[in-house]
Amino acid sequence: MAQLYWADEGGLPPDDRGLAYGDGLFETIRIDDGRAPMLAYHLDRMVSDARRLGITIGRSELDGVVRQALARYSGPEATARCVFKLILTRGSGGRGYRPGPGMLPNLLVSHSPSPPLPAEEGVKVDFSRIPLTVNPLFSGIKSLNRLEQVMASRELQGDLFEVLMANPAGHIVEGTRTNLFVEMDDGWVTPPTDSLAVAGVMRRFVLERLRNAGEAAMEQPVLPEDLLGGRCRGVYLTNSVLGVVPVRSLAGQDLPVAGRLATICAPNTTTE
Repeated sequence: MAQLYWADEGGLPPDDRGLAYGDGLFETIRIDDGRAPMLAYHLDRMVSDARRLGITIGRSELDGVVRQALARYSGPEATARCVFKLILTRGSGGRGYRPGPGMLPNLLVSHSPSPPLPAEEGVKVDFSRIPLTVNPLFSGIKSLNRLEQVMASRELQGDLFEVLMANPAGHIVEGTRTNLFVEMDDGWVTPPTDSLAVAGVMRRFVLERLRNAGEAAMEQPVLPEDLLGGRCRGVYLTNSVLGVVPVRSLAGQDLPVAGRLATICAPNTTTE
């Protein structure tokens, strides 16, 4: 059983290992009219990824905490459109990297307004100058170690919505806060799961929807020329808070915007 903390009551203790070493992970959960459309996916990922880090948490426990948060922040304004953030750490105590025996996890819950939705006609995106290095042991985990994304986010100026990050091999992997889908002549392409810093829950949802709709959806490396070349029929970014976002301009080049992915995936479908 995790020690539960609420951000509006003071937050985590100062000896928390998430604060000291980034020893933990987090989820950001969109709330619409008192419901969490992607909740099942978020709980699946947090339990699975916590297990990979050796942190024990039960799915029913997390579900109960979200229900507590819904009750705590209930009301027409508070839960109309907001975001819950769950930060799960290995716990408190111990000096140095080595965790102490018998530690209980800490779970911090916070609540904030939802960010504005991007324009339906698409967003402006560029390539980041910050390389993204993914340790295979931690690939896909939404861990507290997000320094590369923080540095890349500093490149977001003016009306630039996102920057796409490449790995040392030159493959475009993901945005600072989004996953990537490309519609090509022969189907849909998204970077492989094991290459990702974060395997988003919306990415999982979109892949399921595409395959259920009979669309060809492949996980394979993506190069800059795949996005800017003649075979590209559209570039989309996915994020569980913002949904499916079409890209209208990449590195100063206009891209086709058909909006087909949002139509196929109906991202507002409830999956609780």
